Order: sequence, then C-alpha cells, then structure tokens
Amino acid sequence: MQRRRLIQSGLASASGMLLGDAWAQSAYPNKPIKMIIPLAAGSAVDSAARIVSQKMAMNMGMGIAIENQAGASGLIGAERVAKSPPDGYTLGGFNDSIMTMLPSFHSKMPWDILKDFEPVSLVATIEWALVVPTDSPIKTAADLIEAARKAPGKINYGSGGNGSPQHIAMALFALQSGIQLTHVPYKGATQAAVGTAADEVQTCLQGIATVSPLVKAGKLRILGIPAPKRLPQFADIPTVSESGLPGYEMNSWFAVMAPTGTPKAVIDKYQSEVVKALADAGVREQFASQGLTPLGTTPSELAVLLKAQLNRYGKLIREAGITAG
Repeated sequence: MQRRRLIQSGLASASGMLLGDAWAQSAYPNKPIKMIIPLAAGSAVDSAARIVSQKMAMNMGMGIAIENQAGASGLIGAERVAKSPPDGYTLGGFNDSIMTMLPSFHSKMPWDILKDFEPVSLVATIEWALVVPTDSPIKTAADLIEAARKAPGKINYGSGGNGSPQHIAMALFALQSGIQLTHVPYKGATQAAVGTAADEVQTCLQGIATVSPLVKAGKLRILGIPAPKRLPQFADIPTVSESGLPGYEMNSWFAVMAPTGTPKAVIDKYQSEVVKALADAGVREQFASQGLTPLGTTPSELAVLLKAQLNRYGKLIREAGITAG
C-alpha cells in the first residue's frame, strides 16, 4: 500500500510538472471546470460553493459546474476528487468534517487528506444554529437539556451521517451538558434538517445556510447560535451560551481542495480567484445572510490550519469517546 502510494505520488508529481508546462503555454482555463461537493445539495457548503463559484466563473469567463456526490459523510465524493486527473479542471468543495474528522473514525481510509489533495483556500467559516420543529415545546437550549435529563436517550437528533460535523457537534453538546441523546444519521445535512422540520427527530445542529430556508418557511425555530457572541445579522437570536449551555461553541469550514499533482500555477490562479470573488460586495452580502464568514486564505495557510484541526479533532474525538456508530 505504501509502495503504491509512493508510485502514485511520483506519477502525480511528474504529471503535475508536465501539466504546469502545458498550462504556461496555453490560455487557461479553456474548458468548463468541475467542483465536486461530497455533500447534499442545499447543505451549507453547497450553498457557499454556489455563491462563490458563480462569481469566480463570471470573473474567469468560464463555467464552474457544481456536482453533488453525497454519501458516507463525504468519503465517496472526496475519493472521486482524489482520483481525478490533476489537470486543473477538477476541484473539491469540502467541509472540515471531511478533512479533519472522518480520518479519526476510519482505520482504513480510501484517501489521505494530507497526501492526496492540494490545499487551495479556506473560503469561509460556516456559523451554525441549534434548531427544533416550530411546534416543539422546547424553547431554549436549557429546555432541551432539561428534557433530555428527564428522559435519557429519548431525545433524538438528526445529522448528515455517522462522523458528520452535525454528529460531532451534538455529541459534544451532549457531553458538555452531561445528557444522553440518540443519534439518527441521515444521508446528508439537508435531509436531517428536513427530517427535523417534519418531527422525525426532536432537534439538530446545522449550518445556518442549511436550515435558513426552513426557518423562513416557519418549519424550524432556532434555539441558539453556537458562536462566542451574537452575530450582527442575527442580533435577535441568542447564543447557545445565553440559551442554556455556557461556553458551547461550534462552526465549520468550507475549503477548496484539488487533486495532488495539480500545477502550482493553477492552484495559485484558483486561490486568487477565490479572494477576488470574496471581495465582491454582493458575495459578501449573500454570505452574511446565510451565516457565512468569508476568509480566503493562501494554500500554505490552509495547509497549516488543516494539520492543526486534524490533530485537534483527533484528540477531541478520542478523549470524548465519540464513535461513528
């Protein structure tokens, strides 16, 4: 396995050098670009990717097609990105669960986040919301904790799958509040939000961008936002700390990655286009309305953050005894 990975790495490196030479000699891009999102349509990462890629496509004069490939909490779609030709025409739009949580749940991974991908940019952080169905008697995080204490294991929460960020977030919520909740994994974050709105489960913790349409439609109610302080665009909504669980915080990432071996010139081109798109007032307004905080890091900055987050979540998951089941 190690020998095969070294061979693949060598081939990717050689391919990348050849592609880099070809790229330098021709106009780029000269055909549509594909961004694979290993998550469901309507998820927070999907929403963020569509906003920023649309502006990037306009600026570059070339289409960027979003392709959702949900399944196995992102493992399947990420593998497709890892195995795509490193020719600069395939990107991956990942959340931090795919990059820094899943490796702690699987002893045998189909890809290595540090070896099989090239960082492009950490595009944004995704703010979250703790929600319940609109007709739920639970009005605050304190109410949720109290209900779970009275009936251990009887309160169900939905997530985007085993090992998904929603799973981790609620497992940590339960751990920090000393309660027992029952995990109900769905095929994606969007399905979990819809399931909560339909009273299939009592609660979920999701990206604001994912639950926002259901909140606006009057089908979900936000108990609190797990941020250090209230968000200016949602000033009337308390933090989870204010709502009943002091010190609880959670958000996630949207990052762009590419297959290993993608020419550096191409990586740098994409990173600069991300930054350019994020500077647009319309993009920033759309991001703010969905609880997205624009960043636009360099590839090297993302690489450093990635390694730190991978270690952080690995330690946290082990110490908390969180399993993928």
